[in-house]
Formats: sequence, C-alpha cells, structure tokens
Amino acid sequence: METLSHILDFFLHLDQHLADILRDYGIYTYAILFLIVFVETGLVVMPLLPGDSLLFAAGALASSTGQLDVRLIIVLLIAAALLGDNTNYFIGRFLGRLIKSKQRILFLKKEYIQKTEEFYARHGGKTVIMARFIPIVRTIAPFVAGAGSMAYPRYIVYCITGALLWVGGITLLGFWFGNIPVVKKNFEIVILTIILVSVAPIFIAYFRARYAGAGAGR
Repeated sequence: METLSHILDFFLHLDQHLADILRDYGIYTYAILFLIVFVETGLVVMPLLPGDSLLFAAGALASSTGQLDVRLIIVLLIAAALLGDNTNYFIGRFLGRLIKSKQRILFLKKEYIQKTEEFYARHGGKTVIMARFIPIVRTIAPFVAGAGSMAYPRYIVYCITGALLWVGGITLLGFWFGNIPVVKKNFEIVILTIILVSVAPIFIAYFRARYAGAGAGR
C-alpha cells in the first residue's frame, strides 16, 4: 500500500516532483524526461508510467521556470516516443513470428496476433495515432502492430504523426495553460482530469463490447 501511495503521489504532484528533479539534476532533467517517455512507450511491461500528465507538467515547468527550453523538450520527447515505439514494434515483430510458429509464448497466443491483424485491417493505421493518446494502449499498440505484421513503411508514417501530435500538443498545452492561477492552484484536479479523459476510451470500448456480447447472447 505504501508503494501505491508513493506512485499516486508522484502522478498527482508531478509539477512539484519535476521541480525537485530540475533543482537536483539541472540540465540532466532532459535526459530523465527522455528516459521516462522511452520506457513508457518502448517496454510493453511498463505501461503505467506517466505519459500525458508528464508532458503537460513538463510544459508547465518550462513556462514557469524558464530553465527548460520547451522547444528542446518537444524535440527530445518526440525522439524518445519514436525510439520507444520502434523498439516495441520490432520486439512485437520478433515475438509475433515465434508465437505464430509455437501457438503460444507465456500469455501471448497465436489467436491474439490474428485478431490484431484483423483489427488493423478494419480500422487502418489511424489506430496507431489514436492509441497514442490512451495510456496502456499506446504502450501495447506498437507491440501488436509489429506482432500482427503491419508493414513497417505504413506503420512509421502513422507513428511519426502520432508522436508529433501527442508530444507537441500536450506539452504546448502545459506551456500555455499550466501556469494560469486556477490551473496551478488545482494542479492535482487537472492531472486527474487528464488521466480520466485519457483512459475513458478504454472503458467505453469495454462496456460496448460487453453489452454487444450480451445482446448477441439473447
């Protein structure tokens, strides 16, 4: 419970924690931000690191202190997101081949890969862009895109587009609005709102699928 409390505190008070990191590590803050975004997007086993809220808080910190260059933050974090996505994509492609040949590896099954291929065939690469704005899904989407054998030239176009919109859009929102007095005073509520808005599509999709399945079973 204590660990969970620390994690929750880090999420809700990102502005304070990033300010502490900037004070303690100075210019190395750029590297820390880069590493967090890379791990969150690049390692399928680490989907719970802050993403949207981190970008917003980083933009707000750059605006309030002047010690961080928001342009450099955006460039570095776009690079981190692309590097993470591509790492995840090729890990997925490698494991996808193994899964297809062996039916199953750990919790990954051949049928999951086949369903993924069908999903991308129906909805197209725009899914990669939309997934960028949804926690957990943005970590898994590149992996299953690779495992499902989405052609890399097609994937990378959507991947770059998503990274530009995600990093650039949310970081600039933090830079422009993160230090408005009412936002700064209620930063925890703002972060919670960002998190809730981000995860809402997961729950909507879940309940739609559940009710659709229940309706079909009648």
